[in-house]
Amino acid sequence: QVQLVESGGGLVQPGGSLRLSCVASGRIISINDMAWYRQVPGKQRELVATSTSGGSANYADSVKGRFTISRDNAKNTVALQMNSLQPEDTAVYYCNADVYSSNTYGRTRRGYWGQGTQVTVSS
Repeated sequence: QVQLVESGGGLVQPGGSLRLSCVASGRIISINDMAWYRQVPGKQRELVATSTSGGSANYADSVKGRFTISRDNAKNTVALQMNSLQPEDTAVYYCNADVYSSNTYGRTRRGYWGQGTQVTVSS
């Protein structure tokens, strides 16, 4: 099995910064895309940023120029640096990874989610 564990959420004032981290562990062979999503109560989970295994990054229009996604393939980690945070960025942030892993029967590919970390932007 594979586990994703996020850290780094918290309370920050508008205009402040936070850095989220996510580490994947388990019987990992390789990881394709890693991404950050966010969700507020009553709304669908939305894609914030994606990082491919080759190092390309894509962002939601709402966070372009403020958020930066980065990853360390050797350590199976992905981070999200969030600057100039605004109240509308308040949400639970989830890490997602598209993982090839090994099991008793061979190799499998599936997506995994972390447990989520709360980010609250408020004065």
